Amino acid sequence: MSVDTTDVSRETLVRPIGTLSKQYLLALVAALGAIGVWVFFYLQQLQHGLIVTNLADWGSGGGVPWGLYIGAFIWWVGIAHGGIILSAAVRLLGMDRYQPVARMAELLTIAALTCAGVFILIHVGRPDRLVTSVLPAWPTRVQWSPLMWDVTVITAYFVLTATYLALTIRYDIHRLRDRLPDQLEPVYAVLMVGYSEREDAIVERMVWWIAFAIIIMAPLLLHGGVIPWLFALLPSMAGWAGGVQGPSFLSIALTSAVSGIIIVAASFRRAYGWEELVPVEVFRGLAKWLGFFGLIFLWLQLQQVITGIFAAPTTLQHATEVKIATPVYWVAIGLVLAAMLYVFACSLRPSLFSIPVLVALSFGVLVGTLVEKVLFVVEGLQHAHFQLYDGVPGVYVPSPVELSALLGTVGIVVLFFLVVAKVIPVVELHAIEAAHEGGDDA
Repeated sequence: MSVDTTDVSRETLVRPIGTLSKQYLLALVAALGAIGVWVFFYLQQLQHGLIVTNLADWGSGGGVPWGLYIGAFIWWVGIAHGGIILSAAVRLLGMDRYQPVARMAELLTIAALTCAGVFILIHVGRPDRLVTSVLPAWPTRVQWSPLMWDVTVITAYFVLTATYLALTIRYDIHRLRDRLPDQLEPVYAVLMVGYSEREDAIVERMVWWIAFAIIIMAPLLLHGGVIPWLFALLPSMAGWAGGVQGPSFLSIALTSAVSGIIIVAASFRRAYGWEELVPVEVFRGLAKWLGFFGLIFLWLQLQQVITGIFAAPTTLQHATEVKIATPVYWVAIGLVLAAMLYVFACSLRPSLFSIPVLVALSFGVLVGTLVEKVLFVVEGLQHAHFQLYDGVPGVYVPSPVELSALLGTVGIVVLFFLVVAKVIPVVELHAIEAAHEGGDDA
């Protein structure tokens, strides 16, 4: 008796929904534990204020008013924007090889944007300020305030990404409904309101145009525009100002996002035996993109260093000299460089390629890009053009309260994927349909 390979593939696709392993439970406990640690420290911050962090006003305690919270905000937003850019490129440019990881990239975008919002929430000190101060000020400030531009485009991007994801999910749920758990019928009923197969062609065109809008918005308004403008438009901050911040931020976003997608895809592949669903060729391709974006990131870092130390204005030269004298900066550069060199070595000798090694290097890249962004924020504040606070003592090192927030947001991302994987397929049905069509054509 012959076996329908399409049916087998669909069973593989929904395997995370119907199985519960010890590894899943351990990951769930770890994610909830990380979130619990953050909640404990955050309650201390709510009770006592931002004084429990190592952030400080310039004129009183020295140090900096922005630190890990803002650096991590930039980092998470970069991962989010890079993730949806890659997913949109898959659909817009017909990069079918990467279709198995396209939805993972979309989910990573939703989770990362949520974490970015968390850091803004905790950085304002009192959460009610978002309602009493930020929202009422929006209509009168959005025309000229980069901070309001930031709130606007991130909100728009979240809505755009959620719409993009919801439209593609409907196709899958309709065709896999007999394999999905009956207990979640109310959830599926909401997601499938008004659905008919006649909408598929229309949705495909809508998704294409949304992907097109994402590709256009990314360099102009998102991590190549509004986010770096928060810093680049401040000429009093020598380490921040300049047009190079746009492409620099975008390169970091894409480098971080590819690293995140590699880690997520490898985790699902290992946990659910998805060797055929997410083949090694996908990781080889992602590795090449990681090497390419890492090269651009390093090149732009070199541009900033060279222009900052050679015949530069005194304050910019001082800020650059401080940066290159900071050991942790070179650790960050080294982590990205190591990943890039490994990818290039694998191109010359393919036998060197290993998914576990690539995953480990991807973790290193994420650490490196986070460190670079925190240093960017902190050193930009510490070495401004004005010298009003030069005599005020104080340094900045992230406190346990701030570090717990980083741990908690990582836990949020892990928990998000663990929950979503039990509700919807994290790989599009189109991915296996395209694979079977390719096999038939062959």
